[in-house]
Amino acid sequence: MKQSVKMIVGNWKMNGVAADLTGAVAEMLAALKAEPTAARVGLCPPATLIERMVRTVDGGPIMVGGQDCRVETKGAFTGGVAAEMLVDAGATAVILGHSERRQEFGETDALVSEKVGAALRAGLTPIICVGETLAQREAGEAASVVREQILGSLNDGLTGADWALAYEPVWAIGTGLTPTLDQIAEIHAAARDAMIERLGDGGWAAPILYGGSVNPGNARDILAVDEVGGALVGGASLKAADFLAIVRAA
Repeated sequence: MKQSVKMIVGNWKMNGVAADLTGAVAEMLAALKAEPTAARVGLCPPATLIERMVRTVDGGPIMVGGQDCRVETKGAFTGGVAAEMLVDAGATAVILGHSERRQEFGETDALVSEKVGAALRAGLTPIICVGETLAQREAGEAASVVREQILGSLNDGLTGADWALAYEPVWAIGTGLTPTLDQIAEIHAAARDAMIERLGDGGWAAPILYGGSVNPGNARDILAVDEVGGALVGGASLKAADFLAIVRAA
């Protein structure tokens, strides 16, 4: 079942300062207001920019999200940000389980599932990331790795909620490399099967975004692949022209 409305979300990672709000974001906003898109468009800046980006967007056609959250609502967790704090800053979505969090911070599927529950508790739209490493792909394990991550990272509360899955092959993130369209189709189909296995009919509801070196040159072909319901965009989302071109390709 192909999702009718695409979701295009930019992950700024540890990039962005106030000047980017009056530059890139203002340009994106003006373009999307002048020529509306059917796609759902979002940006996930560093936590330091969330509230200011929300003010810049001012109810316009760009949702603003966080890049991670804690499971807890509050406490002695230096540097941590609760889902409720993201909502307080004006965020409506949050990226969870990104491969950089899994690799650099040792996040497990079980922890990601708990964070999904925290996001739902706060009323955020979770964007849940899964993906295989190059070694796993070369060993023929890509589909099974993604399946296991989905089964372990989803949360019962997702049924009936607004959420998305993002497939990001770890080896394609920021490298300029991308899987073939057939490889993308294979994993997105396997991901959908795993979502249904975990949630039953609730597994049909969420779009499956593709992420991993999405750019204006390859976006249209990738977004046309069956079961690709949008894109999670890294570096290209920092440049208004590039990000807008990907949005228009949806």
